[in-house]
Amino acid sequence: MSLYAIGDLHLSFTANKPMDIFGKEWKDHVKKIEKNWKIEKNWNKMISSGDTVVLAGDHSWGRNLKEAEADLEFIASLPGRKILLRGNHDMFWDAGRTKRLNEKYNGRLFFLQNNFYSYGNTALVGTKGYCYEGKDSPEHFEKLVKRELERLRLSYELAVAAGYTSFIQFLHYPPTSIGEEESGFTRMALEYGADQVIYAHCHGKDRFQDSFLGNVDGVNYRLVSSDYLKFKPERILP
Repeated sequence: MSLYAIGDLHLSFTANKPMDIFGKEWKDHVKKIEKNWKIEKNWNKMISSGDTVVLAGDHSWGRNLKEAEADLEFIASLPGRKILLRGNHDMFWDAGRTKRLNEKYNGRLFFLQNNFYSYGNTALVGTKGYCYEGKDSPEHFEKLVKRELERLRLSYELAVAAGYTSFIQFLHYPPTSIGEEESGFTRMALEYGADQVIYAHCHGKDRFQDSFLGNVDGVNYRLVSSDYLKFKPERILP
């Protein structure tokens, strides 16, 4: 039994959204997904039914649940337990819909938002997160960060109330904005003693260094964007 993570599948089985406009590495990316992960190929070789895979946001280009259903069914069909984090492009999933999604996909997918997931003695906590990318007013940026920090603290506190003392923190956005040496998300990881912070969202070689990588203040930071991982899930825990 192992824990894996990957983010940014950007599936579009129903929505028409070719990804190769974002770079040659995205050309035929669904075929790469099928080759690397699908049942008869590497996913089955890498991921068994006893493993857990956290998908760190941006699962589907579907603008609503109907358009996203084929993408979610594809994810559900892959071996292992799948834990989904909300990304900035996941329009099918607003914050108030998490309970409904967990009911709809009960036993097939778990949607991590204002809750936590038990992985042995470790609690998997998380939220979408947010960082500054040059598009916000300071007021809007602070508002969104405050909201996401509240959601992340709720995730931690629910896990603490259930008796957990070991945590892995998941975000979709990187934990810091470019140039930041710390943020509310990194401080919260330290506050609760998270062993790792896993995030996605950063695409292309020019963006892979946007935030922390490796050990920072005793916390291991890992980027799991699908193009960074060459579309292969990364093992987080053995």
